[in-house]
Amino acid sequence: MRAYKPKDNVQAKAYYTDRFFVSPQVAKFSPESDEVFAQDLEAIKSKFEVLDAYIQVGQMVVYIKPEDNFRVLKLMKKELTYTQLTEMSAIDWIAQRGGFEVFYQMLSMDKRKRIRIKMFIKKGEAVNSVEKLFRSADWSEREMFDMFGIEANGHPFMKRILMPYDWQGHPLLKTYPLQGDEFAAWYEVDKIYGKEARDAIGPELRDPAKVDRYDSERFARLGHEVPKGTKITGNEPKVVQNYQEDGGVFMIKKFDKKDSVVIDDPQR
Repeated sequence: MRAYKPKDNVQAKAYYTDRFFVSPQVAKFSPESDEVFAQDLEAIKSKFEVLDAYIQVGQMVVYIKPEDNFRVLKLMKKELTYTQLTEMSAIDWIAQRGGFEVFYQMLSMDKRKRIRIKMFIKKGEAVNSVEKLFRSADWSEREMFDMFGIEANGHPFMKRILMPYDWQGHPLLKTYPLQGDEFAAWYEVDKIYGKEARDAIGPELRDPAKVDRYDSERFARLGHEVPKGTKITGNEPKVVQNYQEDGGVFMIKKFDKKDSVVIDDPQR
């Protein structure tokens, strides 16, 4: 059995990245430089306090107070035709600012415009659920709770969605160890066999990139597949298999670079 090594500080030792790295900001422009965005911003300002607003990478970013999130998104949907919530999540700023930045990515098909609504909340604070406005927020709010620990008040089923219900910790926090902590290493062993079986079984190896060339299903031996349980000798003949119909796939034409067309209109 492989000896267990504590993983309490494994992320701090990561050599390939800084877990608190902040990407450099690209250029920001005034909302007045775009007529549509300027009108949308005035409509928001007429009813709510706007903390900041700017255009970045072709879309407008608007900072609001967290208590206004539901009403602002309702205005965006009902009056400003931003009828799609394409994404929502949070950014961990606990180390620098003691909280999270929650964002809502909005799309208007009528205007062909995108607006990102942002708000800052302190660690431990909840947000108002927008699930009743956008059904797409149902799983997104559950994922935000699962990964960051941010609860959405008014959500119909505020439970984890990716991790088991009894999981400890929130994996997308920047302080969460990349290889998991002791709880993660022993979760299934403790749950299925009990802690008394730790010495006999050993900790879990949570490495999704690991491929065993002698795995039980022989998936890793492409071209040299053998039946399950067959002893590997190293002299197995190559298996020739066709993964496509003779003559190609019906209605699929082979790509030719000289037939490609460059689209200059970014709004097309």
